[in-house]
Amino acid sequence: MTARIGVVTFPGSLDDRDTQRAIRLAGAEPVALWHKDKGLHQVDAVVLPGGFSYGDYLRAGAISRFSPVMETVIEQAKAGLPVLGICNGFQILTEAHLLPGGMLGNDHLHFICRDQKLRVENADTAWTTDYSAGQEIHIPLKNMDGRYVADEYTLDQLEAEGRVAFRYVDFNPNGSLRDIAGITNEAGNVVGLMPHPEHAVEPLVGSGRTDGLPFFTSILKKLVGA
Repeated sequence: MTARIGVVTFPGSLDDRDTQRAIRLAGAEPVALWHKDKGLHQVDAVVLPGGFSYGDYLRAGAISRFSPVMETVIEQAKAGLPVLGICNGFQILTEAHLLPGGMLGNDHLHFICRDQKLRVENADTAWTTDYSAGQEIHIPLKNMDGRYVADEYTLDQLEAEGRVAFRYVDFNPNGSLRDIAGITNEAGNVVGLMPHPEHAVEPLVGSGRTDGLPFFTSILKKLVGA
């Protein structure tokens, strides 16, 4: 069985091709999905990539949330389809209410691009099983609206249920509450994070690290039962 992982391209997506490459390197088959597609072409999982969908007008991800493909993604995610949202994809997941909270502009009001240290807090999701809880990794980060916010009740609930998937270490690059870099839904099939694992999959390209590759090998193992 060859796992098929869809990558959605919205108007303004920047990292869809990089994400397809990461999926291919992990051993799965990337499937290009267009934002106007109503079907998912029989994929086994979906990635919403980074970029500036619809120019981030209104709010980052606010318009993409209503793209035809998202209707199916939302429905299938609630039924258990694994979905990963990276940067703008994370923003879309919060706008679609597949993940709680929301994203605001960075507290310093500047775009930031850096190699960011993270701590893996939850290694039991569909996308993180090739990591170990407490493991520290370096993943490139690039965003303007990366500040994760939620009310205190939601933050306490995420903490209590172990649904903070990744946390910023040493430096909080955007003012995200409780240093949250990524979260998961209760079932563990939907994960969103601001840093870009697809840019850390080959030693000679991007950051020069491969710390992001386990995202894609984790989901491959889950899908093929390895």
